[in-house]
Amino acid sequence: MTQNEITEIVKKFGKKEGDTGSPAVQIALLSKRIEELTEHLKVHKQDKHSRRGLTLMLGKRKRLLDYLESTNLEAFRELKKQLGLR
Repeated sequence: MTQNEITEIVKKFGKKEGDTGSPAVQIALLSKRIEELTEHLKVHKQDKHSRRGLTLMLGKRKRLLDYLESTNLEAFRELKKQLGLR
């Protein structure tokens, strides 16, 4: 993921300029990394170390989504719709 992609995600999901700590930004960044790693694993099926990293990222994103759902349900629903998550 390039620096330009990161800044665009922060601008799109952040509350203000340079907001990288809000749950929405963290979830969006993790989702982008998960997509890229999933594509990598389709080619390199035996890469067990990267698969473990993917599993850890999925767990972290799940915890952040649970937190966002409990604190701000409307933002949670909007973020899921924008990112196309189930």
